[in-house]
Parts: sequence; C-alpha cells; structure tokens
Amino acid sequence: MTRKRLFEIVERGGQSDKVSLAYDILMFIAITVSIFPLMFVEEYPVFKWFEMVTVAIFILDYLFRWSTADYKLGKGALSFLLYPLTPMAIIDLLSILPGLSLISRGFKILRITRLFKVLRLFKFLRYSDKMEILWNVIKREKGVLLTVLGFAIFYVFLTALIMFNAEPHFNPETGAATFQDFFDALYWATVTLTTVGYGDLCPVTDIGRCVSMLSSLFGVAVIALPSGVITASYLEELRSRKRNKKE
Repeated sequence: MTRKRLFEIVERGGQSDKVSLAYDILMFIAITVSIFPLMFVEEYPVFKWFEMVTVAIFILDYLFRWSTADYKLGKGALSFLLYPLTPMAIIDLLSILPGLSLISRGFKILRITRLFKVLRLFKFLRYSDKMEILWNVIKREKGVLLTVLGFAIFYVFLTALIMFNAEPHFNPETGAATFQDFFDALYWATVTLTTVGYGDLCPVTDIGRCVSMLSSLFGVAVIALPSGVITASYLEELRSRKRNKKE
C-alpha cells in the first residue's frame, strides 16, 4: 500500500471509497467505546480492555496521519515537523496520553486526570462536514471574534475590579462573606456578563447593583454580536459550497 493510498483511507472519504468509509466507522466506534467508561464511577475489568484496544487504535491512527502529513499540509518534508503542532494532532496526542499508564507504570504521571479522555470527543469533529464548515467560518471571522473576546475580557476585568472595591467583603445581612477575594469578583462578572447569573454571589450595595444591571444588559450585546457574525458567515459558506457543486 502506498502512502498516498493510506492518506486517502485515513482522511474522511466519500461513499464511493468503501475502505475509507469502513475506517471512518471503525474510528467512530473506537471513540464511542473509549468514552463509555467515563459514564461510570466504578472501574470494571472490561473497561481496561476497552482502553487498551482503543488506545492502540488511536496510536496507529496518529502514526498513519503523521506519516502522510505531507499530503495533508502540502509543505513537503516540513509537514512532518508541523503536523504535531496542528490542533487536531494535539487533540489526538492528548487523548492518547491517559491510556499510556496501561502500558507502563512509568507513564502513570501522564494520567493527570480522566478529563483528558473527554478530549476524544473532539475527534468526532474530523468526521463532520458541518463542523468543517463552522471551523472555516471561525477562521475567516477570527479577527472580529478575537476583538469581541478581547473587549469582553476587558469588561469582565473592569466590572470585577469595580465590584471588588465597591462591595463589602462581609455581608451583614446574611452573616456570610460576599466577595472574599478577586477571583470571586471575576467569577461573578463572568456569569453576569453571559446573563447566566447563578445567584450564589449577589451585590448588596446600590453601586454594585447598578453595575450588575449594566453588566447584564451589556452581556446581551456581547453574546449577540459574535452570534450574528457567525450565522451570516455560515450561511455565506453554505451558499458558496452549493455554487461550487453546481459548477
């Protein structure tokens, strides 16, 4: 088997390429099986076998994609150096690391948390046309989105700073602490900006309540702006793909 044919198999293929389709189904099943143990508190013996088989599949998939990186990135020999730094390659590697503790106890330090396994869900993105479109939209509008993100972070920091200095660090009405440290203020500012407002931290002064109202109103605008940009660009991408298919 040539490397080009291997690349065609590991990359998401159409319905006409039966081998590539079978490979995609195998990876889909492996990802699903690897996530299944995370739904249980107890560790059953069969879960160890699930992990061993799926990690072996993930390692082979990673090596296959790395060995055909020049076809993927199109930058010659440099592609083999750049591929491990691509987003999906990083996700692939991080999703493999928790399973290395099954191979040797020396790798036990790499199993920092089971949360690394959750990253395996992101491997599904490789097999979705719609997510590919969304990713292209985000890359196209990254300038606007980063500007909005930067503005939101600045506003969160500003309101947190105001709230931390305006609010008492001890609530005389309830006898409990309000904003014990600056992280509490950051947490409050974030959940208020996103209009979630869990209510576990509430301002008690008039200044704090005014800031809270302004933050809630501003949060609606901050959330709506990137949503509108992404929606408009997403529809434009769909129309562009339809035109290309007709041509």
